Amino acid sequence: MKPVVAIVAPGSMGAALGRRLVEHGVSVLTSLEDRSEVSRRRAAEAGLRSVQPAELLDADFLLSVVPPGAALQFAERVAGLLRAARHKPTFVDCNAVSPVTLARIATAISDAGAPFLDAGIIGFPPRAAAAGPHIYACGPQVERLRVLRDFGLEIRLLDGPLGTASALKMAYAGITKGIVAVGTSMLLAAERAGVAAPLRAELLESQASVLAGYTRSIPGMFGKAYRWVAEMQEIASFAGDDPAAVQLFSAAAALYERLAADVAGERREAMTLERLLEPPPAH
Repeated sequence: MKPVVAIVAPGSMGAALGRRLVEHGVSVLTSLEDRSEVSRRRAAEAGLRSVQPAELLDADFLLSVVPPGAALQFAERVAGLLRAARHKPTFVDCNAVSPVTLARIATAISDAGAPFLDAGIIGFPPRAAAAGPHIYACGPQVERLRVLRDFGLEIRLLDGPLGTASALKMAYAGITKGIVAVGTSMLLAAERAGVAAPLRAELLESQASVLAGYTRSIPGMFGKAYRWVAEMQEIASFAGDDPAAVQLFSAAAALYERLAADVAGERREAMTLERLLEPPPAH
């Protein structure tokens, strides 16, 4: 029997996961309450069915795929609905949050009487004819999530208590998005110092793969920088006992906050980075 899955919210990742499930014959619910026209169009194109928030609880699984800064608030809203519900879906937190935040989310949902699982998504939104992303999951009765493998999602089960999947996501995102922060800050510093051109030439000669990676990842970050602020703060929390790492990722949060404001405004730094990362002319 095919499960019914609810996904909130229909952002680029949530809608793409929903589309993958719909393509495999699964009924996917979502809520478009207070969502933008872009989100509404994205949900419709993915084949997601819009319902009232309370109707999300009719699903077998409710996947929370929201910005990290909104994850706890969303869980608390759902918990309020769950307390009065006769049917309680398995709540799967798929957000980039630290184990500390994850524990607070788990408490809110578990106290409302619903099963809870911890999940971390690693990779890009699903695309046609492409595998992934990997969805790592853990927690009591995590085996029940295995059924979604039959409907197009790459579910990878982890041994360990709640927080294990979130810890893996934090470590991975700290590396990948931390590298983007380092490259971004040094390219801008080089521009301010007047050495951007020779730096680019040296990178092209001695670190071509690094430069190629930044050519893709830094411009790709611009539209996501506002969401990465809270994620860097969560990673700083994950780093916890390492003061240097806490400072590092707190600084990365500040960098992304500044870039988000720049992208939404005059785009001075964004245009500088785009110019520095333009592919060299073909000969």
